[in-house]
Amino acid sequence: MTSLIFYTNPMSRGQIVRWMLEEAGVAYEERLVQYGPEMKGEAYRAINPMGKVPAIVHKDKVVTECAAICAYVAEAFADSGLAPQPHERADYYRWMFFGAGPLEQAIINHAMGWEAPEDKQAMLGYGSYQLAAETLAAWMEGREYICGDRFTAADVYVGAQVDWGQAFGTLPALPAFVAYAERLRLRPAYIRAKAIDNDLIAAAKAAETQGAPA
Repeated sequence: MTSLIFYTNPMSRGQIVRWMLEEAGVAYEERLVQYGPEMKGEAYRAINPMGKVPAIVHKDKVVTECAAICAYVAEAFADSGLAPQPHERADYYRWMFFGAGPLEQAIINHAMGWEAPEDKQAMLGYGSYQLAAETLAAWMEGREYICGDRFTAADVYVGAQVDWGQAFGTLPALPAFVAYAERLRLRPAYIRAKAIDNDLIAAAKAAETQGAPA
């Protein structure tokens, strides 16, 4: 029996956590949670009161929020080498939290069309969408990964933001982002994780088609 339970839906940020688990080589029990009554129901909300995925349960402890799960898995499964080394900690935590805070907020607000006027940008945690994107891109110039030349859990979380942003246009196609996403997409764990979720999505769509009235 595996010690880690992974609650997810393939059409969610659960894709980030699956990639992390594949990178770490963790054996896990997958539990798919459907949107709607199941995800918002009493049983699943006992795991995550927010009624959203992903979540993991490891040794009877619940962890939610993708950045937290990535950091937790890296430390709980230290043999994976995905946690930061002492000299990497500053960059690791700085950019992991930048991705989970200013960057994601900027991306979502921009996608929703919520742009603050210039005189109100100081009230935001990121200033402007352009500033947030260009700040991360500038950091990635001349670097292979977030902490330098070594892949860590920070690259799963921040890299997923950049990868998604390049695929769906939620981040500008700046050269540093394009090159970073291309490197990440070659990783065996990324390929495995995407294949699993893409198969689950395809199966769900096929089931919907079969169940649709003629």
